[in-house]
Amino acid sequence: MAALTEIDSKIFSAREFRLESGQTLPVVELAYETYGTLSSKKDNAVLVVHGYTSSHHAAGRNAPGKQGRGVAEGAAGWFDGLIGPGKAIDTDRTFVVSVNALGSAHGSTGPNCTDPRTGKPYGPTFPEITMRDIVASQKLLVDSLGLKSLVAVIGPSMGGFQSFQWAASYPGFVKAIVPSVTAPRSPGGLERLEQLQKRLASDPNWNGGWYYENGGIARTLEEIRFETLMNYGQNEILAETIPDQKAREAAIRANAQAWSRIYDGHSLVALRRAIGTVDVTGDYAKLKGIKVLYVQSKTDKLFDIALCPAYVSDMRKAGIDITYVELPSNKGHMASHADAALWAPILGAFMKSL
Repeated sequence: MAALTEIDSKIFSAREFRLESGQTLPVVELAYETYGTLSSKKDNAVLVVHGYTSSHHAAGRNAPGKQGRGVAEGAAGWFDGLIGPGKAIDTDRTFVVSVNALGSAHGSTGPNCTDPRTGKPYGPTFPEITMRDIVASQKLLVDSLGLKSLVAVIGPSMGGFQSFQWAASYPGFVKAIVPSVTAPRSPGGLERLEQLQKRLASDPNWNGGWYYENGGIARTLEEIRFETLMNYGQNEILAETIPDQKAREAAIRANAQAWSRIYDGHSLVALRRAIGTVDVTGDYAKLKGIKVLYVQSKTDKLFDIALCPAYVSDMRKAGIDITYVELPSNKGHMASHADAALWAPILGAFMKSL
């Protein structure tokens, strides 16, 4: 299969974006990448949305100097096993748009961006956003590209939340969604949000949240990232190539350290809060007519797989055309991309059916 190369990170911009809270962002920018070619009828577009702390670099390798914020030059995208010429999401047939979420720290408008009203980073003043706000900002991007519909919205984890929200917010606009390692509603987490806020604030450089000119809080972010990667399945992923446990932990530590120099603590809070607003279980009627490929991992520590059969049953009772797949993977929450080969044929067939 040919590889995707020379990919350029782009920026979409809109003004006076009104949030559900009633507050307005003077400018909204969304970083995104595209793969493949849009058809003359503009009817072959797929939207790819990312997990909690990921970027919009979902596939291929960027052109030198054209990667987005926080994307290593030459690094393959996080869903590269599934997106590209001849792959499950076939860029010879589809036009793929991969977008960085509002509130993230990888190039889209978020807490680490400059507030044009003050000339300083938004920091702790960044307004509360919901998953509906995140999806609404993406709809502006999709509209700007002249797209009248989407073949599918596809994403893991928080990307799965976004795909469910897309189906509920814009019924009839999306033919299908492919949520993986996720659920149709948030597992809650107000307590986890509060714990995260306390942990960030414990950093000696916190300075009431204004750490940007105070040395940053990289050390605390590194610890959070290291624990997250260990818990999500990165140790199991590396075990296939690095047999020594200490060597694996050192590699994960290096990953966490690099990430901590790029990411923003307030983005962790903003997106965690937005995740807590997701619940489409009362909106299943809006999902009628949409095809769903719901993919879970048997070893995911973040989403309880025991709850999934009930979600699937409820969706079927609501008349939703849903296919449910459990991955026999030991990669935990990272299974849908780390073990992409396990479900690529299923995804490929699903995409062709659309």
